[in-house]
Amino acid sequence: MTADDWRLAVDIGGTFTDIVLLDGLTGAVSVEKTLTTPAEPLEAVRTGITNLLERTGVAPGEITAPIVHATTLITNSLIEGKTGRAALVTTTGFGDTLLIRDEHRYDMYDLQIEFPDPPIPRGLTFEIGERTAADGRVLVEPPVGELDTLAERLGEEKVESVAVCFLNSYANASNEHAAASHLRRALGVPVCVSAEIAPQIREYPRMITAACNAATMPLIGPYLDELQKWLLAEGFGGSVLMMLSNGGVVSAEEAARAPIRLVESGPAAGALAACWFARRLGEERLLAFDMGGTTAKATLVEGFEPELTNTFEVARIYRFKKGSGFPVAVPSLDLVEIGAGGGSLARADQFGLLKVGPESAGADPGPASYGGGGTTLAVTDADIVLGLIDPDSFLGGDMPLEATLAEGALARVAGQLGLEPMETAAGVHEVVNQNMAAAARMHGVERGADLRGVTLLAFGGAGPVHACGVAELLESNRVVFPVNASVFSAFGTLVSPVRIDLARSRPMMLRGYDVADRDLLLDELRDEGRRVLMSAGVSADQVRFRYGIDARYAGQGNEITVWVDEGEGFTVGVDEVELAYEDEYRRVYGMAIPDVAIEVVTWRLSASAELPAVEPGPPNPTSTDRPAPLGNRRVVFDRGATAVETPIYRRELLPTGIRLEGPVIVEERDTTSVIRPGWSMEVADDGSLVAIRERQ
Repeated sequence: MTADDWRLAVDIGGTFTDIVLLDGLTGAVSVEKTLTTPAEPLEAVRTGITNLLERTGVAPGEITAPIVHATTLITNSLIEGKTGRAALVTTTGFGDTLLIRDEHRYDMYDLQIEFPDPPIPRGLTFEIGERTAADGRVLVEPPVGELDTLAERLGEEKVESVAVCFLNSYANASNEHAAASHLRRALGVPVCVSAEIAPQIREYPRMITAACNAATMPLIGPYLDELQKWLLAEGFGGSVLMMLSNGGVVSAEEAARAPIRLVESGPAAGALAACWFARRLGEERLLAFDMGGTTAKATLVEGFEPELTNTFEVARIYRFKKGSGFPVAVPSLDLVEIGAGGGSLARADQFGLLKVGPESAGADPGPASYGGGGTTLAVTDADIVLGLIDPDSFLGGDMPLEATLAEGALARVAGQLGLEPMETAAGVHEVVNQNMAAAARMHGVERGADLRGVTLLAFGGAGPVHACGVAELLESNRVVFPVNASVFSAFGTLVSPVRIDLARSRPMMLRGYDVADRDLLLDELRDEGRRVLMSAGVSADQVRFRYGIDARYAGQGNEITVWVDEGEGFTVGVDEVELAYEDEYRRVYGMAIPDVAIEVVTWRLSASAELPAVEPGPPNPTSTDRPAPLGNRRVVFDRGATAVETPIYRRELLPTGIRLEGPVIVEERDTTSVIRPGWSMEVADDGSLVAIRERQ
């Protein structure tokens, strides 16, 4: 460890951009929160970093460790359809694949079934007369004349990026690489190939993944270039590492090449922080509940680890209907995300019923109380009227909110519903809690887990405000509010490993396959994994490998993933792999199928290396005496309930071991922890607030 060991983390959210500065020597953590600037994301990052360094007296040149960065830019751009102008090049006869999808109807009986528009429209999809057989033999190479004509057409269309996805390219990518090289030279724009982004069987998932990647390349590439130029000009000594959806981090250059791997970057950082915190608490099982300004996320942590999934569906038309979005084939932490945040907008629907979200005010214009021009009632506005949030101390008073604007927006919705304003505000609070609890239950059901009684770890700017209410709906009796809960996801980037998950489809029967062919494939995956990690500053001897397979019983149409070995080489025998597969199949389906051959469809490799350990310093309360509350505020906690005179405390003044009976409100600069009636709260040794439900 050097004389200075400063570590900086950035997390761009839909509403706020969070910055965390950690002193690796003392464990002291300093944070900054600023409104995201959607049209120019770097502006908020510059503002946040500059303000934080000025406040702490740290010079940019003192930060020599990699700057770790998470972002929701990719997922937000796909959800909102605000992507770059990208083109798709595919095999003749397959230009309609993005429209045909996989022919699966997520609702069999909906005659007006809807799907999101493809990230690349049919008018920018072009076909080339090439063909690769399923066994990898090149039958027809891409004709040079067709490529020349295509390049001229793409230039006329002024495309900003191109995706190349040919039939069977997972078996042999030579045609894709030949076409991509030609187009790069002719156009000078980023070109990605499906065999590098998702070299797996099944045409539609591979194509939609490549298309989403190409559509977001014009967004993330220029941003990362500008960020690194600014950091260099300011004198920062560290490189930039980007958080991936799988919970690992890679270099900015790798992230710009495959931005689709960042689709769940921000939420993954929060989930990794929750796992780190679970180990510190000794809690093998907890539900990470992250509610920010735009979305809420829930992740079930079991055995101190989150679940990893090999596909993630983004831009769903209906949040609970699997198949209504884009099934991108990228490894991602298994979590549920819904449009329920502090900026979620409330309205009366066509039936006169109260609805909240998924639309959000975001950072621009923001909730009505932000004074940025928003006039629609948001969750934050309702929480102000209820007394849960003090508008004058929002962001420590640096960003005071306007209660009168919140009341005006509330009055309009209340008039539409025919309800009293306070009843409407309580209804907004309750509906958004119900939405989040329902999403968490669905996440548990999909995992085969019962969430009743599970501890909630509440973080995000709005999470601590709503956590106890969500816990009651989930029949949970314990909520933990960690230190710096508002920027917990940004902190998570500092405790995440450098990691890349790679996969390649090569169907073969488990018994009787060619070992030399398998080893050649794994050698290529190891070389790629080692290259990616070394580009992030990891030495070759620090890289660790883990091996998995996607396998199925012969004749089945779906696979399950089984992790079977680790180390420099694949050493386990066929019998051990078969037993591991049967055990996992039995865990998932409750049975195994004897005497049926097993087919390996895809080989997986996870390459990782640990970042330097992070150990925040202990909290330092200013007094060992029981502090007096700063004052009291009348708060409405439930629909139909009268306002309750509630004591207000400052979090940094609460000493370890103090116990308070609810209702209590604990304020800090970046968030507010609401301890509802019927709950009590105690300050743990690490500074966490632990709330226990006493009355049920």
